[in-house]
This record gives sequence, structure tokens and C-alpha cells, in this order.
Amino acid sequence: MWHQMFSLDPSILEKILRPLAIYVFLLVAIRIGGQRELGQSNILQFILLLSVANAVQNGIIGTDDSITGALIGAITLFTANGIVELIASRNRRFHALVIGRPIDLMTRGLVNHRVLRRQRLNEDDLLQAANAAGLRDLQDVDHAVLTASGQIVIVPKDAQSTADQIRELNSKIDTLIEKLNKQ
Repeated sequence: MWHQMFSLDPSILEKILRPLAIYVFLLVAIRIGGQRELGQSNILQFILLLSVANAVQNGIIGTDDSITGALIGAITLFTANGIVELIASRNRRFHALVIGRPIDLMTRGLVNHRVLRRQRLNEDDLLQAANAAGLRDLQDVDHAVLTASGQIVIVPKDAQSTADQIRELNSKIDTLIEKLNKQ
């Protein structure tokens, strides 16, 4: 029993190379698939990730179902991911290649329909993000960006006036605090 739990049928090198190959494949496939998959923003992406995990399981572990083999595979994946994150944090080009860059969906109030199509988004997705940002419609949006994590960030047209309003409110709060402290 103990021998079966910890013995390795394929070699340790194979146990390291299999997860590395699957890791590189998944990294490339997700990047080619688009930035939206990284955000897991809807049920379709969640189902895709679960299905892919199940599909590549045997490719990672092979015919070995020992604990030792599973640990070697997991350690290899964690190590590979740590190395990729380390390199990405120190190299802008590699970061852009692996993690991605923000993508402008709207600029100066104009929707870039070509970019929306390429990112498999539509105006309803933009409107939903605008509504979440407290805006009623896309006419109130100055800029919309799809982040590398798959989130849509909205900048309202009156963002400057909003910043001015916040500064004014902070000033009034400071004045009130000073008055309260004098009493």
C-alpha cells in the first residue's frame, strides 16, 4: 500500500516536464483567447476553465496516481508560475506579452466597435460597466478601458468636475473639523 502511494512510475524528469508543457500551453492559449478570459467575468469563462482543467489533468500527471507524482507536478506548476510572475514584474515587454495591456474601448466618448468585436464585447457590456460606475448611458462616458484582468474601467465625461467637487467637499469637511475642534 505505502509503496503504491509514493512510488513513481514515470521518471521525475517526466513528472517535471509534463506540467511545464501544459503550463506553457495554457498560458499561450489563454493569451490568444483574449484578455476577457482572465477576468472570469461570466459563467462561460468559468465553465471553460473547469473543462480545460479536467481535460489537461491526465497530461499533467500521466498514468501515475501516486502522491509523490502529484506533489512533483504541483510543485513544478507553482514554481513555473512564480518564475513567470517574477519575470513579468521586472520586464515590461514580458509583462505585456504574458499578462496583457489595457485596451481602449472608448476614447473621448467614441466607441471603438472594431476593438469591441475583437474583444468579444458589445455596447451592452459597456453600458453595464457605465451603469455600475453610476452613469445612465454611454453618452456620459469619456473613456472606457478593458484591463488585463478583464474588468472594464469607466471614466465619466465630467471626471474633472467630479475631482473638483471632491476637493471642494474635502475642504468643507476640513473647515467643519477645525470649527468643531475650536469649540
